[in-house]
Amino acid sequence: MNTRLLGTFRGGDSGQWQIERASAVIGPPLPAVARLAVDVGERQAPVQNQGLWILRGVTSFERYVQTDEKARLVERQPPLDRPQATRAALIPIKKSAAWWQLPQDERRAIFEDRSGHIARGLEYLPAVARRLYHGYDLGEPFDFLTWFEYVPAAAEAFEELVNALRQTEEWSYVEREIDLRLVRAE
Repeated sequence: MNTRLLGTFRGGDSGQWQIERASAVIGPPLPAVARLAVDVGERQAPVQNQGLWILRGVTSFERYVQTDEKARLVERQPPLDRPQATRAALIPIKKSAAWWQLPQDERRAIFEDRSGHIARGLEYLPAVARRLYHGYDLGEPFDFLTWFEYVPAAAEAFEELVNALRQTEEWSYVEREIDLRLVRAE
């Protein structure tokens, strides 16, 4: 059974998420839009509204996660689509060619051993739920689309997490990053 999910994020005038803030952290911005439509499923959803821009990615195996880390993540990770999680963030990231030229074990060493990506993320669970979509192998403009959902009370903690990760060695390989902050539309 294929459990991979396709995530499609359409920026435009309609969608279940209102864009509260959009900023280009590194590199050029995406065109400004008011709403974000998010479609997740095993197959591509029928296109009703193309939107001004579309980002796609697919879930995959956790490339840099070890067995004990995966168990802790699964144990603490809350589900997505919780009614009380009315805040969200979509952070598309493109890493440099230098990152992709590194062997897998060196990327793991940078990702966790030196940057502490997983350990930092665990500190913020279960307040923040996330799902990672991979676009690199699909030829998409972003290598990773990280989707986060959280309750309003966790907004400050989420900012701390994102700011801490941006200070790590891992982020020195990021050549484009967009930060979209969202509120569930009524």
